[in-house]
Amino acid sequence: MKTLTCDLCDHKAEGETFEEWMEALMPHYMQAHADVMKGKAGLSDAEKQAEMNKWMVENKARFDAA
Repeated sequence: MKTLTCDLCDHKAEGETFEEWMEALMPHYMQAHADVMKGKAGLSDAEKQAEMNKWMVENKARFDAA
């Protein structure tokens, strides 16, 4: 089991796998960082996908390194 903090604050989430960690983090992210999510509303679908892919790659690397 790995415990990592949110990439935007010090909230902690746990998971055996990256996918489990991401699922555990999602409710926090949607509530505490809704402003970040809303800030992406003006992006095109391709830009949103690119942002999501970037987030996934960076946070997967953080998870794997922990």
